[in-house]
Amino acid sequence: MRLPDQYMENKNVMARGNDNSSDVGAEVIAKILLSLGIERVYGLQGGHIQPIWDAITRFGGIMVDARDERAAVHMAHGEAEVTGKIGVALVTAGPGVTNAVTAIANADKARAPVLVIGGAVPRPQAGSGALQEFPQIDLMRPITRAAVSIWNARRLSFELHAVLSRAVGEGGVPGPVFFEVPTDVLRERTSNNLIPKDGSILTTVRDQPADPRSIARAVDILWGASRPVVITGRGARSSTVSLNNLLNVTGALYLDTQESRGLVAEEHPSVVSAVRGTVMREADLVVTIGRKLDYQLGYGSRAVFPNARFLRIADNIDELRDGRRGEIEVFATPNLACDAILEIAGNRESKTDRAWAKNMRAKHLERSTKLVERMATEKPGADGLMHPYRLLAAVRNWIDDDSIVIADGGDILSFARICLPARTYLDAGVFGCLGVGIPFAVAASLACPSRKVIGIIGDGAFGFNGMELDTALRHGARALFVIANNGGWNIERTDQIHNYGGRIQGSELRFSNYAAMARSLGLYAERIYDPGKLPSALTRAFDRAPALLDVLVTRDAVSPDAVSGLASVPDFQPLTSWDNAERARFEEN
Repeated sequence: MRLPDQYMENKNVMARGNDNSSDVGAEVIAKILLSLGIERVYGLQGGHIQPIWDAITRFGGIMVDARDERAAVHMAHGEAEVTGKIGVALVTAGPGVTNAVTAIANADKARAPVLVIGGAVPRPQAGSGALQEFPQIDLMRPITRAAVSIWNARRLSFELHAVLSRAVGEGGVPGPVFFEVPTDVLRERTSNNLIPKDGSILTTVRDQPADPRSIARAVDILWGASRPVVITGRGARSSTVSLNNLLNVTGALYLDTQESRGLVAEEHPSVVSAVRGTVMREADLVVTIGRKLDYQLGYGSRAVFPNARFLRIADNIDELRDGRRGEIEVFATPNLACDAILEIAGNRESKTDRAWAKNMRAKHLERSTKLVERMATEKPGADGLMHPYRLLAAVRNWIDDDSIVIADGGDILSFARICLPARTYLDAGVFGCLGVGIPFAVAASLACPSRKVIGIIGDGAFGFNGMELDTALRHGARALFVIANNGGWNIERTDQIHNYGGRIQGSELRFSNYAAMARSLGLYAERIYDPGKLPSALTRAFDRAPALLDVLVTRDAVSPDAVSGLASVPDFQPLTSWDNAERARFEEN
C-alpha cells in the first residue's frame, strides 16, 4: 500500500520546495495572522504545534512563550483588551488545551476576541489512543463562539477567516474561538493562492442602523424621564463621542462598569459612581448601552431598580434581551443609535430633574473626596501592618492618565476598583477569574511599551501564575507587579470569622517573601512594610522593570465586597442588601 503524497514528502517537513505557489498548512496560518497585523502570539511549546511555531517566527512574528497555557490565553486576552485587536494563543494538544480552558471561559464571559489555535493528533492516529488525544472540540463548544477542526489543508484559509470573523462579533457578540489543526495538516502542502495579499480578511460589517420607529420611541421615553441614568458595557466601547454628547444634552447620570471604564471622564458632571446604589434605587429610567444585566446590576430586578423603566440599546441580542426586558429595545450599533436619538430629539428639552442630578453629583464628589482622604490616613491593623488603602493611595498618586492598571484578587481587587480611577483598567471581570494579573500586565506592557503598566495582585491570586514573572523578564515586559500580601484569602477568611463562628479553615497562608522569589528569578524586587516608603519604591522599581514590590498589608481590613456580602453568596442576589430587598418583594407577592 502506498501512503498519500502528503506523507511522502521530504523528512524536513518545513523545508520550502521549489514550488512558490504552495505552502504547508502552518505557513498558511502564519501568513494570515501576519497579514492581520498580529505581531505577537502567546503560547507554550509542544510537538503537535511545532510546525506553526516555526512558521510564525520564520516569517517575522514573535512567539511569547509562557510557563502555562492558561497564562498564555490570559495574555492573548490582555492584548485584545488594550489594543482592540484579536489576541492569539497557541497551545499544544491534550493537556495544553485542557490547561487553557479556564482562561478561554474567562474570555468568553468577558466577550474578548481571542483566537486559540490548538494542536491535535495526526489524522492517521486519530481514534487509536494516540499521545495527548482528547475530544477537544466537544470541550470547547460551550465556551467559544466557534470551535472547528480542520482535516484538509485546503480549508485552512477559509475556515480561519470564518472563525476570526466570529471572534470579532459576526453573528453575535465577540468572544474566543478555537481552531484545532492536526499536526499532519500543519505539514500538508496546499495552494497559497487563497491567502489574501492585502491583509483585508476581516470584512465583517459591524454597523447596524437603528429602526426610526424605535428611535422615536426612545426619544420619547428618555426625554420624558425625570431621573434617567445611563449604564454602559463592553458594547459601548466605540461610542465615546456619541455617549458623551447624549449625556451632555439630556443631563442623564452615568454609571460605568469595568467593561467600559474610561469612556466618560471622571470630571464629567454626569459621573456618579460613588453613589451607585442610591442612583440605581431612585432612577425612573435606566438606559443600558451594550451592557448585559448580570449580577453586577442585580439582573435588572425590581428589587434593585424599584422605580425604573428600561430602555436598552445594543447591536446583539445577548446585550439587548437578557434579564429584564426593556420597554423600548433598540437593536442598533450603539454609537449610531445615540446619534440618531440626538438627531430626532433636535432642540427638544429633556425633563431631567437637574436638581436631583446635581445633588447626586455633589454626593458623589463628597464621598470620593472622603475616600481619598481616608486612603492617605488610614491607620494600620492590630498586627501593625498597613491598610490596603495606604498602598493604593501611593499607587493612585504614581499613575497617570495613560497608565494601564490591572487588579487581581479578592480583597485587593475590591479596594482597587473604587480607589484607582484609571482610564484603562482590567481585572478578574464578571467571571471572577483570579490569576489574570501577571499575564494581563505582561501582555499590556508588550503591546503598549510606552505606557506605565502596573498590576495590583493579592498574594493568593499571585499563586496561580507567579512563574510568569519569568516570562516577563525573558521577553522584556516593563511591567510593575505589586503584591498586596496579607497572608491569606482574606475575603473568605472574613466570611468565616463573621458567618461561620470564627472557624478559620483553608483561608490563611504564610506571609511568604515574594520579593525573594522574584529576585531568584532575576527581577528587581523589594519588600515594603512602611507606607511612607512606597512612593520612592514605586518609581525605583518601575525604572528597573520588570520588577516586583511585596507589600505587607493587614488582615484586619474588611473590603467593600466583604461588607456588601458578595463573598457569602446570598440566595437571590449577589449583595446582602439586594438579597433582602428581593426577599421582601417575594413576600409582597
